[in-house]
Amino acid sequence: MAGSAAVAAGGSFLGRTSVRVAVMGEAGTGKSSLIVAVATESFPENVPHVMPPTRLPADYYPDRVPLTIIDTSSRPENKAKLIAECKAADAIVLTYACDRPSTLDRLSTYWLPELRRLEVKVPVIVVGCKLDLRDEQQVSLEQVMSPIMQQYREIETCIECSALRQIQVQEVFYYAQKAVLHPTAPLFDQETQSLKPRCVRALKRIFILCDHDRDGALSDSELNDFQVRCFNAPLQQTEIAGVKKVVQEKLPEGVNDHGLTLTGFLFLHALFIEKGRLETTWTVLRKFGYDNDIKLRDDLLPTTFKRASDQTVELTNEAVDFLKGVFLMFDIDSDGALRPAELDDLFSTAPESPWSEAPYKDAAEKNVLGGLSLEGFLSEWALMTLQDPAASLANLIYIGYTGDPASAFHITRKRRLDRKKQQTQRNVFQCFVFGPRNAGKTTLLNSFIGRTFSEKYTPTASDRFATNVVELHNGDKKTLVMREIPETEVKSLLSNKESLAACDIAVFVHDSSDEGSWKTTKELLVQVASHGENTGFEVPCLIISAKDDLDPYPLAVQDSTRVSQDMGIETPIPISVKLRDHNDVFCRIVSAAQQPHLSIPETEAGKSRKHYRRLVNRSLMFVSVGAAVAVVGLGAYRIYAARKNTSG
Repeated sequence: MAGSAAVAAGGSFLGRTSVRVAVMGEAGTGKSSLIVAVATESFPENVPHVMPPTRLPADYYPDRVPLTIIDTSSRPENKAKLIAECKAADAIVLTYACDRPSTLDRLSTYWLPELRRLEVKVPVIVVGCKLDLRDEQQVSLEQVMSPIMQQYREIETCIECSALRQIQVQEVFYYAQKAVLHPTAPLFDQETQSLKPRCVRALKRIFILCDHDRDGALSDSELNDFQVRCFNAPLQQTEIAGVKKVVQEKLPEGVNDHGLTLTGFLFLHALFIEKGRLETTWTVLRKFGYDNDIKLRDDLLPTTFKRASDQTVELTNEAVDFLKGVFLMFDIDSDGALRPAELDDLFSTAPESPWSEAPYKDAAEKNVLGGLSLEGFLSEWALMTLQDPAASLANLIYIGYTGDPASAFHITRKRRLDRKKQQTQRNVFQCFVFGPRNAGKTTLLNSFIGRTFSEKYTPTASDRFATNVVELHNGDKKTLVMREIPETEVKSLLSNKESLAACDIAVFVHDSSDEGSWKTTKELLVQVASHGENTGFEVPCLIISAKDDLDPYPLAVQDSTRVSQDMGIETPIPISVKLRDHNDVFCRIVSAAQQPHLSIPETEAGKSRKHYRRLVNRSLMFVSVGAAVAVVGLGAYRIYAARKNTSG
């Protein structure tokens, strides 16, 4: 893996067409002279106080990206312009004079803290100018700068130069450009002197993609293929032997009988970075489609998932079969579940585990050891595809899916059309769970994913999801995604006209022993039903009478039954999670969702509107019939008149 080839094959810098570098520091430290010296390769006798913008052409440095250098003034009256240039710069060259130690002190007492105060988050190159005037008795640059660099990690490198003697002048701006095009921060942790986790994950994925025979090592042939792909140049056998020798001497486990191991591959990249050859690692990452955040570029994720608000995205059988294979591969102990360590290993080639945070964390059923079953694993993927199909596609690719992205996903038919056709072809249903505080919504979701009942009440502050596979009475299996809507969030949810478009079915949970709970639930049901009627996104609804183990409030039972009949939906479903009496509720939810034209509640206002529309339509029909009769009558009269005239 030759560094020179990496520079020559620098390739794309993600659309970057130029690099802008601002030069700043104390007055008289040699900023303007440095700029003139790099542009003309000579020392200027007279220079202006501030140079105009200076451009170095694309062929000046090997990466072939033009460089614009901006000179600045440290005078107080020019502070606003200095700040503007700081914020516009891709990198900053911060100067001090080697013959004036006070200017070096000002870096840590003023300039570096000021850049932080301004929230300038670009690499900084510290440059000691006037090296020819440096006192030989002064301590070395490394001794002086080491504590400063420890404190200010934004400093990419330090260098001393002389514009007069043309010593390391070109290198100053080469390092500045390199810090922008091949940044250290995403790859390497300076404090721990190790590769950053996301870099390790990306390199591991690249290693696996290049390990064609899946033996856990890159053979000489595979190493050569990798070299040609990344750097457009093959490796000689002696070079391959040399690379493996370097690794083996420093890290014996980095090479085995089959070739270079993953450990050795990662060690090589850490070595390149430590030696300042970041362009080698960046070239590898970019050749395999990674951007500066070490994520796959958007152009490698071509599916746009254009869809109407009442359409959803599901995985195809091809994608599901791939995921089943991945599950079996990473279920090392073959216990039918992925333990946390196995799941971490499965996602170790993605930038991070996608299910470590809400809404995916703890959304699926797990066993006592925290293991995720195959159904739980596929349910999580169904939830991610429903919520964020682009993330689902990206993670499929990260874990090794190489098929056509378009063949991995299916966009469902519009739910309005499903309602018209009185059937749906969906395999994943989303259920919104409404209800007042302490009605039993969270308990219902917990029971859905196999969690034990708890008497302790913990209010839900934000939306929460639970997903699992539901087997129907005919043997079909569907994925149900339950989304708990806290009572406090209902108003915000319904303020969006299309908020119910993604909902296949809504359930309304109330505490059957509490009159106030039912009263609030009824109000929520009417609000949701009205919203559906007003927006055209009506949804099937069910009422769930929770806590059936407690003494029921008689009026609540009677009223809930009457309301369900008046609104034209199924009678309330009594359940007791505490007694494990679920009354087949999840199967009933899915069955209702499969019949999108039924169980749609009608409010009194909705009924009045429907009745009014019928009257209008009937009136229009009478008008049409009357007009037709009049036309026929007029025609008959004309014929009669014509005949009368003829006979006359």
